[in-house]
Amino acid sequence: MVRYQAMASVFSHAIFAASMGTAFWRSTGSVRLLALGALFSVVPDMDVVGFRFGVQYGDLLGHRGITHSLAFAAVMATLGSFRYARSAPSKKWVAWLYLFLAMASHGLLDAMTDGGLGVAFFAPFSDMRYFFPWRPIAVSPIGVTAFFSERGLRVLQSEFKWIWLPSAIFPLLALLMKRRLTPASGPSAQHQ
Repeated sequence: MVRYQAMASVFSHAIFAASMGTAFWRSTGSVRLLALGALFSVVPDMDVVGFRFGVQYGDLLGHRGITHSLAFAAVMATLGSFRYARSAPSKKWVAWLYLFLAMASHGLLDAMTDGGLGVAFFAPFSDMRYFFPWRPIAVSPIGVTAFFSERGLRVLQSEFKWIWLPSAIFPLLALLMKRRLTPASGPSAQHQ
């Protein structure tokens, strides 16, 4: 029997976070920070280990519980930005914002899936779980073997449409906007 988890795949979380990180590139210029953001985007799903220890899906420590919350994202971003700030102290707050958004994006994408119990965005303060009204992303199967199946292929097709394509377009739009918003330099700009 194949069990399904209510999440986007690990690949899609990382792709989305790396894409979002391109908006921070000018401020940081750090491949290391982008890689850390991609890693942070998949960390929340470490909660599935709890299944082996009898943690129930709907528990605070269960899947899509506290590790998917905004509070957890804030704590982890704080730890990550202090670590990052050792090599780039002036970039600590930019790093914090990116790492927070990268980790928080995990729950946001999961709240757009078509299965599961919802996301505990406000844990540990509330155990209420939420979905967005618009849920176009197909639920990913648990486990490597189950993922590389016909169902896994359908999930990847769904994620390609709803996550990967927008993630490819976002950096292009960010680049175009930066070019439009960047003041012109050089001799012709001085005479205007």
